[in-house]
Amino acid sequence: MFKTIVTLLLIITGLALIQGCAGLVVAGAAVGAVAASDPRSSKVMMDDKVIEMKATDKIYSDRELQTRVHVNVYSYNYVVLLTGEALSQNLKDKAVDIVRNINNVSRVHNEIRIADLTSFESRAKDSWISSKIKTNMLGTKNFQATKVEVITENRTVFMMGFVTEEQGAQAAEIARQVEGVEKVVKLFEYIEADEAQKSGAASAVVAPNKV
Repeated sequence: MFKTIVTLLLIITGLALIQGCAGLVVAGAAVGAVAASDPRSSKVMMDDKVIEMKATDKIYSDRELQTRVHVNVYSYNYVVLLTGEALSQNLKDKAVDIVRNINNVSRVHNEIRIADLTSFESRAKDSWISSKIKTNMLGTKNFQATKVEVITENRTVFMMGFVTEEQGAQAAEIARQVEGVEKVVKLFEYIEADEAQKSGAASAVVAPNKV
């Protein structure tokens, strides 16, 4: 808990230095809003961020990897998703091994492709797709958009989060309706309907599915 509080304070302080006193208030409110809407505890949320930062730093600090891979790291409840491209199988394996050996990582979904690195235009399109999906989720009546993480890589949409099977199916359908989406991959941790009403979901079972 102490480490969690310290990390949160560092984030808020950094924003405050950039934006002034108003930034401090806004940053504090933002952290509180995210924590309130996310089913993970604040400790797990911060641990996930630490995993992402450590993995990214280790991958791009490696001289063999830094210019020959494009790897994105996403962690949700200690389950890590890796997307992107590597120029060879050996480079891909090395990046995955680095992440698997990071403290607290419980599982790695390896979705790195062996291919040329994507262009800026391709990555911008992926960002647009993710934003459009989240916007459509927010506009869907009775759908809890904050429970779902949306990641797009090369027009393939990956989804993570604590949801019921019904919510997961609905999220995937919303994503499929967005122009440019070629595939949807569900990496949800499924919970029972009554658990979805609670803020915590420690009993969730990892159940990766592809559609």
